[in-house]
Amino acid sequence: MDAEERQRFAALAKAVARDRDQQAFSILFDYFAPRLKAWLMRQKMTSGEAEELVQEIMIVLWHKADLYDATRSSLSTWLFRIARNRRIDLQRRTSTHTFDETDPALQPPAEIGADEMIANDDRDAKIRAAVGQLPEEQREMLRAAFFLGQSHSEIAEATGLPLGTVKSRIRLAFGKLRKVLEQEIA
Repeated sequence: MDAEERQRFAALAKAVARDRDQQAFSILFDYFAPRLKAWLMRQKMTSGEAEELVQEIMIVLWHKADLYDATRSSLSTWLFRIARNRRIDLQRRTSTHTFDETDPALQPPAEIGADEMIANDDRDAKIRAAVGQLPEEQREMLRAAFFLGQSHSEIAEATGLPLGTVKSRIRLAFGKLRKVLEQEIA
């Protein structure tokens, strides 16, 4: 597209914006609609989808031609950018998420055998006993962090303790739990 043609299209777009000039719009439609459709079809759209999208793009031209700025880009660039954005929007709206029925995250948990249930209960009892041996302030920090889901900062704010103290108490509690549980396992 040469400079003269760019200026002509810019003037036609201005006429559409200013005067709702149907003849100017018709010229622009006749020139750009087939080119937009061909480009959209090269982007893997069906003929029908491309035609619908071209209609939308040309409606944008009709209603929002005043937003086109000839000093920033050619009308062709402006329309193809609209086409690209509308195509992306359409793909996002119509994309369907298919589920893989064999995905382990979608499967129900496996049945737990009696032996495993007893082992889990024993382990849970050992953990409860080990937590019970912790000093009260460390137990409270663990409870807030792991059972209430609070961050270290939230615990510090709720207790009025410095953040470093909260982190130290949680770290000490873990160290003591590790020692107790390692002795139980050994």
